[in-house]
Amino acid sequence: PPPSAQSSTRRASMPEVLSLCKGPKEAYEVLADKGAELSRKPILKIFHQSVYAGIYIGFGGMLSLVVAGGIADASKNNPTLQSFVFAALFPVNLLLILLTGGVLITGASATVPAAVLEKKAHWSSIPKVVAISWVGNLIGAVIFALLVHSCDMNAGATADLAIKITYKKCSKDFMQTFIKGIGCNWLVCMAVFLCGQAQDMAGKMV
Repeated sequence: PPPSAQSSTRRASMPEVLSLCKGPKEAYEVLADKGAELSRKPILKIFHQSVYAGIYIGFGGMLSLVVAGGIADASKNNPTLQSFVFAALFPVNLLLILLTGGVLITGASATVPAAVLEKKAHWSSIPKVVAISWVGNLIGAVIFALLVHSCDMNAGATADLAIKITYKKCSKDFMQTFIKGIGCNWLVCMAVFLCGQAQDMAGKMV
């Protein structure tokens, strides 16, 4: 058979390559599409998704406080151990939010501007979504804090670690905290980007 026929036969016999991970370009398009979809949602729906996202933040924070606070004695000679355990468990809240469709202000600050830049949403969507998600996240977090308080779960080593973290964060000057907040939000936006890049549950969890 002619070379062209041989080439066509070879291509037909080769198995199609399937990827569990989108490329950077495709992942960015997913990010922008997500922002466009969020921009079109009614205010009440965005608010509802923001409230339960704030509650999930509380779940992750409480899990980290309970477990990391419980190893305070074991961490006396190695304080990094407690910090590592806290940091390893805290992202559970982000996993819950991304897999259930919650709206977190940190993620919305990436998805909606991406949609605006790609002309898939109007610029007014940025302040609208950011404001609603901020209020919703705050209300959700406060609701969870009240539930924890009413259950008397914030006590002992858990409360000690919560006070320690709060004091550490509040003792820094404004500019230093502001810059650290930018870095933190950058990492959250990367997590949202990578979650859109992964196509299977295991990849999204990692």
